[in-house]
Amino acid sequence: MKDEMTIGDLQFKVDDWINRYGVRYFSELTNTAILMEEVGELARLMSRTYGDQSFKEGENASKEALADEMADVLWVLVCLANQTEVDLDDALRRNIEKKTKRDLERHINNNKLK
Repeated sequence: MKDEMTIGDLQFKVDDWINRYGVRYFSELTNTAILMEEVGELARLMSRTYGDQSFKEGENASKEALADEMADVLWVLVCLANQTEVDLDDALRRNIEKKTKRDLERHINNNKLK
């Protein structure tokens, strides 16, 4: 059985790692740029795996590579949340409530999704 981890646990683990091994957080602006870089790497892999682009010779995709890119994105996002004192557990809970209230029937009634 896998260990269960909340988003709050993740925030704590990332902060602990930064303090033990990373010396300090990069600046918020640097981490924002790194986040964009990581999202770009994920987008490149997605476009070649599921989209119309093909891999270059010698390149290939795997679930492991996709998972690693997603984890990179999550890592930097958690760093930014920690730096800006955002509780992601709370933020996600409120975001789901907002989306549920706003989109209660929107997607169900969208003929494009049927």
